[in-house]
Amino acid sequence: MQELLNLQKKFFRSGATLPLAFRKESLQRLQLAIRENEQALALALREDLGKSPAESYMCEIGMCLNSVREALNHLKKWASPRRVSTPLSQFPASSHILPEPFGVALIMSPWNYPVLLSIDPLISALAAGNCCVLRFSRSAPSTAAALEKMLSATFPREYVCAVRGDTDTAQQLLGLPFDTIFFTGSPGVGRQVMRAAAEHLTPVTLELGGKSPCIVDSSADIPLAARRIAFGKTLNAGQTCVAPDYLLIHRSREREFCREFAHAVREMLGENPAANTNYAHIVSDRHFRRLLNLMRGSSILFGGRSEERHLRIEPTLLGDVTPDSPCMQEEIFGPLLPVISYDTLDEAEEWVRSRPKPLACYIFTRDGSVEKRLLASISSGGACVNDTIMHLAVPSLPFGGVGESGMGAYHGKTGFDTFSHAKGVLRRATWLDLPFRYAPLTDFKQKILRFFLR
Repeated sequence: MQELLNLQKKFFRSGATLPLAFRKESLQRLQLAIRENEQALALALREDLGKSPAESYMCEIGMCLNSVREALNHLKKWASPRRVSTPLSQFPASSHILPEPFGVALIMSPWNYPVLLSIDPLISALAAGNCCVLRFSRSAPSTAAALEKMLSATFPREYVCAVRGDTDTAQQLLGLPFDTIFFTGSPGVGRQVMRAAAEHLTPVTLELGGKSPCIVDSSADIPLAARRIAFGKTLNAGQTCVAPDYLLIHRSREREFCREFAHAVREMLGENPAANTNYAHIVSDRHFRRLLNLMRGSSILFGGRSEERHLRIEPTLLGDVTPDSPCMQEEIFGPLLPVISYDTLDEAEEWVRSRPKPLACYIFTRDGSVEKRLLASISSGGACVNDTIMHLAVPSLPFGGVGESGMGAYHGKTGFDTFSHAKGVLRRATWLDLPFRYAPLTDFKQKILRFFLR
């Protein structure tokens, strides 16, 4: 690992990654590689997570192609020095902000979206001019192998290198002085990453998770809300960091919502979703058993069936949920949705605000004042009004967490900035050198200084 880091640092110091022509060519090569390996990546995602080819393209492969196209279209503008104002006290001078790459980036990706959450940050890192080491999750071995093969055939290892391995490999990597670390995963492992980074004062971006709420008020379009929440909860069988984690719904609309949710699930996945081969499965036996345990103590409002042989659990609504219920003690990360009714908006706000800040907040309402109030009062990494998940598909929106749901953000220009250092540059003219800053600071000079610095 140390040899690999030294190799990449040497390549970065050569200046090869700095020209925009090199970065653009690298992104084009990555774009072509994704297209050529689409079938292999989809097959690997099928083997690891049971994703259908259509879902793999919509949520991973196609998203990566969209991101690389966005970077290619805007790279010149993103990388250009940005002129900023200069105070009159600095006359004659000009100021600008110059984005420069950090150097060698370590990208650590999770198992739930192993293509998207590896390649998307890689696109940002390469656009910014960095070298990269990627470490894949061992819980998605087929996808890790496919990505390693694709990247090793596309880039020399001194520029981009994929690393597989166990926890010891991850610890070895974290013990090295990378120039920046980008981690996607659980808050618990995120803390370990941050502790390791602190030893070298390495900047980190942590994309974590949390219990993202859905708030459905009395004015909401319930059939639409149910369909869009069902979409967000069934995508990758709920194993999505921004999946709706629990539902807060006005008591007057609860029964209607449950009925419409059941209808939406049947339309998407049939009468027996657990037997639908196009419905993703739970990643492992351990997570399957964990999800079954989270149902304890709650009633089943809809769903509840599971198929252990294929590790599938159908989308399930849980009732009789209290703050002490098992399903409210951790991020669910599966197709279970606790349903909690409220009478006043104050109650719903208190449910969310009394818990750690979520990665996403979903608001369903047709009342503009309710939308404005909840967006202002609830702090979250991102938000959707009258939809779920889809804010991720907007490259111009930053994606990231706040508080326990993460720090830093990426996607589009924000991702370029995340992998860049914004260097402030002041350029002074030589044809005039005003004497007011030089000693001795006479009364006259002090008056001039006070005129400019006030």
